[in-house]
Amino acid sequence: MTARIKFLLLACALPLAAGAQTTLDRSVQPKAGPMPALRVPTWTKSTLSNGAQLIVVEKHDLPLVAVNIDFVGGSSTFEPANKVGLASFAASMLSEGTTSRTAEQLSDAQQMLGTQIVAGVGQESGTIRFTALKDRLQPALGLLVDMLLHSTNPEPALERLRARSLVQLTQAKDQPTAIASNVFSRVVYGDQHPYGRITTEQSVRAITRDDVVAFQKAYFRPGRAVITVAGDVDPRTARAAIEKAFAEWPAGGERPTFAYGEVPAPRATTIYLVDKPKAAQSVFAFGSAGPARNTPDYYALQVMNTLLGGLFQSRLNHDVREVKGFSYGVNSNFAYGRGPGPFRAGGSIVSAKSDSALMAFMYQFRGVQGDVPFTDDEIVQGKQALIQSLPGRFASVNGIAATVSSIYTQDLPESYFRDFASNVNAVTRDDLVRVAKKYLDLGHMDLVIVGDRATIEGPLKATGIAPITVLDADGRPIP
Repeated sequence: MTARIKFLLLACALPLAAGAQTTLDRSVQPKAGPMPALRVPTWTKSTLSNGAQLIVVEKHDLPLVAVNIDFVGGSSTFEPANKVGLASFAASMLSEGTTSRTAEQLSDAQQMLGTQIVAGVGQESGTIRFTALKDRLQPALGLLVDMLLHSTNPEPALERLRARSLVQLTQAKDQPTAIASNVFSRVVYGDQHPYGRITTEQSVRAITRDDVVAFQKAYFRPGRAVITVAGDVDPRTARAAIEKAFAEWPAGGERPTFAYGEVPAPRATTIYLVDKPKAAQSVFAFGSAGPARNTPDYYALQVMNTLLGGLFQSRLNHDVREVKGFSYGVNSNFAYGRGPGPFRAGGSIVSAKSDSALMAFMYQFRGVQGDVPFTDDEIVQGKQALIQSLPGRFASVNGIAATVSSIYTQDLPESYFRDFASNVNAVTRDDLVRVAKKYLDLGHMDLVIVGDRATIEGPLKATGIAPITVLDADGRPIP
């Protein structure tokens, strides 16, 4: 036993000095501290000579600068339907070497600058970003531009990424959560809608180096880019640095219209059962196509879903986890999107309680539609949970860059965050019931369950909630 440990043990064992008293009364709950204050920063905006939009936000407490290049549009608008996964490959290949640096040299250069350049393309947006010390902003920008404009996309690196992706897809076939996610997307949206497409072994094998090069050239264009600089820099200096760094980036590129076409017509509520023999848990994925991000019901939906399944102490999680003990945790959310993003509720459930949990979910869905009225305490809690989450988004240069950029990539009002609290507080109890009835259509809901069919099919059928259709792990019907 070290001398330090002996000292600490002795100190803990010593009684309080004569006459000393503690002021801590453990029988009284401590008072809550003051609510965090929301301070939305101001920013400047301008357009660069190549057409990219530039946003600059000043934050001078630390010598740090975050740079985000966000692109409007993603895989759902730029990826061929038969080559799902291409967008992700194209982003990953940016770090695999340029005309002047190998992948290892790019990695070493970032380490020497104390930064990391991260690139990714999601369903409806993409990003290339880094955070660096103020005095290393220019060389970090130089690295990013080299990756963006001079990527060589070496064939061996592509094959390595392909092999890794194929291994991940193979592993996912044995993961009920991954199966449920893929099947849910296909059931709700079908194969023709971009929201219903999933990465498969066939689509990954079909991607060529020429595809990657063509995607990079078509996608990473300044006309659809929002460059956000946040940190210890002033607008004039930031613009000069960005203009200099991106002088070679040719103008061009338009923002997509997000015209996705129609979602399959709603079907009568059905249980879609995928067999996972001997699974100890069943994975639930319940929902349907929901509204787009620009819905006028956004604030009412946010409050309603926070109470239904957004908080740890939400109705769903409290009932299914805390009261009944059927799960370690369940939740719900609206994904929104530029198109009709899904509403989805679910989680992992003890197999033997799959039928009881299904009934509990349906009970809670009916509850928020008016069967179990919202209490004043619930509504206040839900609203405050949303409002008090905002200050943390502006606490760091990274958070500021991402948060301010979202205003322009999602076409939100510039006053969105300043008005957020008042818009949330304006939601009424009647609004909550109205949107629950409108968007939680219990007569047309897709109930995907992945679990041990031999154990759960009979009890699920006995609930009488909905007929059962058996699907394979790819979401295809099994006779």
